[in-house]
Amino acid sequence: MNQIILLIVCFLAGMLLNRSGKLPHNSHQALNGFIIYISLPALALLYIHNIKFSSSIILPVFMPWIVFLVLAVLMIFIFSKVFKFSKATTGCLMLTAGLGNTSFLGLPLIETYIGKEGLAPSILLDQLGTFLVLSTLGIYAAAHYSSGSTSFKVMLKRVATFPPFIALVIAMLLRPVAYPEWFTFMLERLGSTLTPIALVSVGFQTKFSEWKGKGLPLGFGLGYKLIAAPLLVMILYYFLLRDEKTLFHTVVLESAMAPMITGGIVAMEYDLDPELAVWMLGAGIPVSFVTIRLWHEILSLI
Repeated sequence: MNQIILLIVCFLAGMLLNRSGKLPHNSHQALNGFIIYISLPALALLYIHNIKFSSSIILPVFMPWIVFLVLAVLMIFIFSKVFKFSKATTGCLMLTAGLGNTSFLGLPLIETYIGKEGLAPSILLDQLGTFLVLSTLGIYAAAHYSSGSTSFKVMLKRVATFPPFIALVIAMLLRPVAYPEWFTFMLERLGSTLTPIALVSVGFQTKFSEWKGKGLPLGFGLGYKLIAAPLLVMILYYFLLRDEKTLFHTVVLESAMAPMITGGIVAMEYDLDPELAVWMLGAGIPVSFVTIRLWHEILSLI
């Protein structure tokens, strides 16, 4: 309960700071920079170093790929055709409904509902799953539905230079080496900054704009991301991980996370229905606090 209160307070604090006008409008960039360059790498170095790999631990990594490639692209493409959505709206939905916030929101919420044992598979899921999907298929989709383009070299560079990904590789290379006590303590303290800073950043970025005409795509996008996707993932992974309860619950809860902030930002940068992208993030994040709690209750019965 204490962790939930912390999440809500930090989220609201971010929203209030944004509306107070006391901070520059781009302050969230500094917060996100700290998370990307300090908090997430520290967690990767801490938890990936001690993770015990098995065939079952690899299965969570495939979840974001399944949600985006098999489910989101197929369902959103069909839905967009039926309701005659524009290319921009279709591309926006793929980048927001197809990608979950498995790091900024995912890691704090996984720690809240599952505990620290859920962080290592979540980091793997985020880095080798969600981040790689965004950097490859997501960027391709953005370029396809807009007038822009990108190259394999650019996508590869984005992956190779992402700080948490670099930390993940280093952590794997250092697995045979025991960390000194002071280093572990430092990583724990730096990693613990993720929850408050991430939620303040998310709250700071939550902005509401004109939503007229966005009701149908918004309802479909959030319905898919917060309800349909985790339901399908729960059914599939029940047969794959039913003997690994912690992993099973982690995968399902991560699939139920709100739309990925970075995915929304990419949609805005590629001019893929920016207003819808704002609403997918602004409405999806607070609503997900409720739906994730409901998914947690459902999982507790399995």
